[in-house]
Amino acid sequence: MSVGAMAPTFRLQAESGEWVALEDFRGRRVVLFFFQKASTPGCTVEACEFRDAMPRFNADAITVIGISPDTWRRHAKFKAAERLPYLLLADTDALICQAYDVWHRKLFWGRHYMGVIRSTFVIGADGRLEREWRNVSHEGHAAVVGAWIAGEPTTPPPPRQGARKK
Repeated sequence: MSVGAMAPTFRLQAESGEWVALEDFRGRRVVLFFFQKASTPGCTVEACEFRDAMPRFNADAITVIGISPDTWRRHAKFKAAERLPYLLLADTDALICQAYDVWHRKLFWGRHYMGVIRSTFVIGADGRLEREWRNVSHEGHAAVVGAWIAGEPTTPPPPRQGARKK
């Protein structure tokens, strides 16, 4: 997947239980962020920073969507607890995570497992990938994305260490 290519399409269940497809947003720009697990400390910080940045995204008519391998019911609880004003989509079989190449082998406390590498994509109104950030820090990333969309200069946080490829 490269900038300018068509973004991988998807149809996933939202926290409401309804099914949502990327094509539903054709004609609008989309910020798609992948996170590991709802209600964990780092993912909560990231989700709340996107929540707090929503006035900026709304001003630019940007749709924000979060995706993780959690169930839609877990997403519903997370969304309510943190008052998240955007869609959370459940990729329980990690097929969309794989399509966006964010599903990788990871190492934590000597244990290997498959998981999400925190990443964000901006998809244009035409469905093409405009920008990607991979292996990002949970803190400050929403501000970097918002600044890039607004055409402001950004200094991204340093990449996270320890991510392993498949």
